[in-house]
Amino acid sequence: MTKKDFVPYLESSDSVVSKLESNVSQGLSEAEVKKRQEEYGFNELETEEKTTLLQKFIEQFKDFMIIVLLVAAAVSVVAEGMEGLTDAFIILLVVILNAIMGVFQEAKAEEAIDALRKMASPSAKVRRDGTIKNVKSTELVPGDIIILEAGDVVPADVRLIEASSLQIEEAALTGESVPSEKAAATLEADDEVGIGDRSNMGFSSTNVTYGRGVGVVTGTGMQTEVGHIATMLSGTEKQLTPLQRDQEKLGKTLTMLILGIAAVTFLVGILRGRLPLDMLLVAISLAVAAIPEGLPAISTIILSLGTRTMADRNALVRTLPAVETLGSTQVICSDKTGTLTVNKMTIEKVYYNGELHDASEAIDLNTPLLKSIGFANDTEIDDQGQLLGDPTETAMIKYALDKKFDLKGELTKSPRVDEVPFDSTRKLMSTIHQLEDGRYFVAVKGAPDQLIKRCTQVDNNGEVTTLADNQVDEILEYNTNLAKDALRVLAGAYKIIDEIPADVKSETIETDLIFAGLVGMIDPERKEAGDAIAVAKEAGIRTVMITGDH
Repeated sequence: MTKKDFVPYLESSDSVVSKLESNVSQGLSEAEVKKRQEEYGFNELETEEKTTLLQKFIEQFKDFMIIVLLVAAAVSVVAEGMEGLTDAFIILLVVILNAIMGVFQEAKAEEAIDALRKMASPSAKVRRDGTIKNVKSTELVPGDIIILEAGDVVPADVRLIEASSLQIEEAALTGESVPSEKAAATLEADDEVGIGDRSNMGFSSTNVTYGRGVGVVTGTGMQTEVGHIATMLSGTEKQLTPLQRDQEKLGKTLTMLILGIAAVTFLVGILRGRLPLDMLLVAISLAVAAIPEGLPAISTIILSLGTRTMADRNALVRTLPAVETLGSTQVICSDKTGTLTVNKMTIEKVYYNGELHDASEAIDLNTPLLKSIGFANDTEIDDQGQLLGDPTETAMIKYALDKKFDLKGELTKSPRVDEVPFDSTRKLMSTIHQLEDGRYFVAVKGAPDQLIKRCTQVDNNGEVTTLADNQVDEILEYNTNLAKDALRVLAGAYKIIDEIPADVKSETIETDLIFAGLVGMIDPERKEAGDAIAVAKEAGIRTVMITGDH
């Protein structure tokens, strides 16, 4: 948020645009953008100030055991003169090599992280000086008017002004794998509502999966919801790892013991009539010899081997002590969506011809259900064969393609000529396709309880009959049972008409439909998730799933 005197989602879009001193049709001027960039900064998350190699090198000498070794080296030279140089040199060599290894590991990890960060630099469509142009998302400022389309990454927090069948996947913020339906209407609420319920807002770093929208930027950089999370994370207090705590404790204990033994040795020598200077040199030599010079180096080598093992498994460790912290883990709190699950909806069950089938079973390619869910669908296929769009719709297309249904060929023969877009009120979407014989195929998909009300017939193995009440009950029962199994269920229907009505709308198109079937889908768990949890359990680690599911 850029203004503390208003909450964008609780005000009308006109009010928000006015308070941000912007203009929907013209956008901001380039001169105004420059002014606001100076006031608000660039649209990027703040990162910790980078430390130089020298600073990293000095940081390595803050360990208590290292300090003890340095003191020992200095005392050795002062007390023993030239004879103590050898001991001092060996100690310094060990300490310096240890520091170099630590610096090298941290620098290497930071380079890899920076390379990943540079890969994620999305652009944004913005309206400025009355024209639409593409700019780097980092150049956006509060008040910018941006255009959102399927496939875009939302570049900043925005208050929606227009939303046409707009759906945005907000799994990174809410944990919900199903995209949120968006609208421009002002929320009817007296107080702040949760992120997942702000239907008139788009949030930075989330993904537009369907539809189109126009919004005004309300927050950039650290003033976005993602920025607030980053602020909380940066405010966490840095603590020593268990190994660092143990080493510090060991160092202090050894130091006290060594000093005690050296003092006793000195006193015993004096009592036996030895010269004080001779006994002082003996006591110092004993203290230096007793200090474990190799301990810090051994620890660094072991941790370095750990980071290499982690790197081989595609995990970057920025600081060496973090490896030991991972090894001391007792509880793992994991996000559900995209971590334990693949974050990709997949069809598991299919109901047609009066029977429930597993998605792995073969299906007759002439089954109308394939055409219904394939035609009433806005998924796009890019040059690499990737499916782009709403996860629910891409799941249907993937299912059809996996069954060798020639969707591209069917759409070439029966191109889309009109449609009734999806909306959250009727929960349906319809498309109209011209057939080769001049008639039109109407494909409809949507919520089973809504779609079944508009069906008067049912297709059973190619035979179309009147839809009886007991068949309706059976279909709704299957829908309920699939939903109980955590599946998201959609229905498909169709009809063939001789001509397109003059006024294409739900009332003229989505009536007297022929029921084709149901599909049940789920965001499946990752294949490796079960094994990973089992391994964690064997290691005595408890796993907790964190999810925003209602």
